Amino acid sequence: MPRGLIVVCGATATGKTALALEIAQSINSIIISADSRQVYREFDIGTAKVTGSERELIPHYLIDICEPTETLTLAEYQEQAQNLVKSNITEFPLLVGGTGLYIKSIVKGLKIPRVSPQPQLRLQLQDLGQQQCYQIFKQVDPVGSEKIHVNDQVRTLRALEVFYATGIPISQQQGENPPSYPIIQIGLDCSSEELKKRIVERTKKMIEMGLIEEVEKLVKKYGWDLPLLKTLGYAEIINYLRGKLSLPEAEKEIISHTRQFAKRQRTWFRAYPEIEWFDTTSSNLVEEVLSKLEKSLTRLN
Repeated sequence: MPRGLIVVCGATATGKTALALEIAQSINSIIISADSRQVYREFDIGTAKVTGSERELIPHYLIDICEPTETLTLAEYQEQAQNLVKSNITEFPLLVGGTGLYIKSIVKGLKIPRVSPQPQLRLQLQDLGQQQCYQIFKQVDPVGSEKIHVNDQVRTLRALEVFYATGIPISQQQGENPPSYPIIQIGLDCSSEELKKRIVERTKKMIEMGLIEEVEKLVKKYGWDLPLLKTLGYAEIINYLRGKLSLPEAEKEIISHTRQFAKRQRTWFRAYPEIEWFDTTSSNLVEEVLSKLEKSLTRLN
């Protein structure tokens, strides 16, 4: 078991990677990624994946562990991350990223039904329509249906999928089992205007680094309909390559959609009072965070 876990979280473009590298070097630790797209190989520039040189500085885990044609479930991610945390590679591993559900699955110890996707069942349920599916859901799991909106097709289908695969309502299979080791959570944030500036700069940098060429290569290898190519940063470039958008329009849409995404991330993380927030624009950010960690780690000794 580790002596503790350090979480570095926050919205996209707030500087989590840079800070985590500084912390990991300072305390001789490792980094476990909590990014739902960086688990996939070949999706590099558009996901702001850490570089090879950064990985040489500090061991990184749960990056490039899946083929783009595969699907990593939350349960699979949680199991792999928990095993890494418990492996005693280091006393205080760092869990770093902006995928709130990934982080929550570890720090809260979410109980997740181990039911893999059932494509054929989903197709049959989708043919029934959302209204009919939700009525079935209410019949088999009245408790669970109260927590899911009547128009939430994704969660309704998942709930029915779990029920038909196990015979047990999803509400009876969920809950939390928090880990026994202490967790220190560091959040990075800044003003909306500063975040917008960072997102603009990052988007331009991605295009300069070869985002268009990356997407062209992925399309050539996997085709236009690969689900990952419909995600943020890739979908807009796909529309550019198909002639639906000019490059300036695609760039503008990436910026707009990234800002919307960042807003949702900020809302998610702000709901957790245990996160201690730091201003990413502070000239003494690293020192401030390391001072906080030193005090917290000292209390654990």
